[in-house]
Amino acid sequence: MKHNNIKVLLAIFLVLMAATSRIMNASLHVPNIAPIAAISLFSGFMFSDNRRLAFLVPLLGQFLADVYFQLFTAIPGFYDLAGQFFNYGALIAATALGTGMKQPRALTTLGYIFGASTVFFIVSNFGFFAHGWNGYSFAGLVKTYVDGVPFFKYTAAGDMVGGIALFGSYFIAQQLLVKKATKVSI
Repeated sequence: MKHNNIKVLLAIFLVLMAATSRIMNASLHVPNIAPIAAISLFSGFMFSDNRRLAFLVPLLGQFLADVYFQLFTAIPGFYDLAGQFFNYGALIAATALGTGMKQPRALTTLGYIFGASTVFFIVSNFGFFAHGWNGYSFAGLVKTYVDGVPFFKYTAAGDMVGGIALFGSYFIAQQLLVKKATKVSI
């Protein structure tokens, strides 16, 4: 199979994984456990040579889940404009982080995954603050982030599991291809 075909199939898989994980997360009633920041990070890493695709993949996954929620559930898929802007912006930031990754080692990859979760937390919660629910003061900003801390543990856990699965699968596949290439050349 050609390299470009594999990349297209991977992009489709990641879009579906992002949308499906968000939809399944809603039925599990565990807030923020979907590995959307990890998918964004992995997309940035895998498609760093095609930045348009790298950023499109997680945004399309998020959008498809939002459409599903809007049309088929009582959960609003498209809520306030500021919240949407910051959540999609958080995915863009996590993807940008992934485009800067080189061939990382295990601990480096874990650091990037945690970084993507943290960036998502900071940006998306700032969107909550921008909505004005806790007021537009420094105390309101602090309250917004303090209130978000219990959700962050689920975000980080979901991203760690999803990121380890994605990057781990990538590294295993890479090792298998190296072994196969070595056998062919012998």
